[in-house]
Amino acid sequence: MSTKFELTAEPRTAKGTGASRRLRHAGKVPAILYGGGKEPVMIAFDHDGMLHNLQNESFHTSILTINLGGEKDQAILRDWQMHPFKQEIIHIDLQRISATERLHMRVPLHFVGQDVAPGVKQEGGIVSHLMTEVDITCLPDQLPEYLTVDVSQLHIGESVHLSDLPLPEGVKITSLAHGGDDLAVAAITAVHVVEEEAPAEAAAEEGEAAEGAEAAPSEGEAKEAEPAAKKAEQKKEGK
Repeated sequence: MSTKFELTAEPRTAKGTGASRRLRHAGKVPAILYGGGKEPVMIAFDHDGMLHNLQNESFHTSILTINLGGEKDQAILRDWQMHPFKQEIIHIDLQRISATERLHMRVPLHFVGQDVAPGVKQEGGIVSHLMTEVDITCLPDQLPEYLTVDVSQLHIGESVHLSDLPLPEGVKITSLAHGGDDLAVAAITAVHVVEEEAPAEAAAEEGEAAEGAEAAPSEGEAKEAEPAAKKAEQKKEGK
C-alpha cells in the first residue's frame, strides 16, 4: 500500500507565464488539479515542500490528499516539469481519482537477489535491467509503491518476465491484460572479454613495416636512378 501524503494547496487566479514566474519567485509552485467529474482548478503549493516530495520515490505512486481551503480531493501525480538546470519546479499536474474507478499508473521495479544469483556469484555473469518501471491497472486503494523482481535463482541465459512478477491483490499489468507480449524484465548475461593485441606483437609488426619501407626505394630515388642507368647502357653500346 502506498504512503499517505496530504498536501495543502492555495487557489490562484492569475494566468500566464508572467504570473507563474512571479509565483515561483515568491517560493510557490503553480499547479493544476483536474478530472474526477469536476472543473479544473488552478492551485499552488510551497516550492520547497513539493521539491522534497518529488525526491521521494513513493510520492510518485501514492494517492495524494489535496486540501484546498478545507475541501479535500484524492489525486495522483500525473506530470511535473523541472527547470533545465536549476533545482526548481516549473509546474505540477494532478488528476483527481475515484475510489471505485480503476486507474493506470507506472510503478518502479525493485530488483532483489542480484548478489546471490548463481549466474552472478558462481558463473560470473551480470544482471541486465531490461525495464525500470511497468504500467499497472488497479483500484486506488490497491496501488503498490513498487513491484519486486527476484533474480536470486537465475543462471546465465535465464530471465524474469512480466508474468513472473508477484502482484498484490487486484493489481494487473496493463499490457498483459490487453494481450501484449510477455516481455523480459531482467536477465543474466555472460561477460564478453575483448582481447587487445599484445604490445610486443604490435611493435614487431611496426618494425617489419619499417624495414620494408627502408628496403624499397622511394619514388624520387627511383626517378633519379633511371637517367644514370640509361647513360651507363649507352656508354657500353658505344664501346
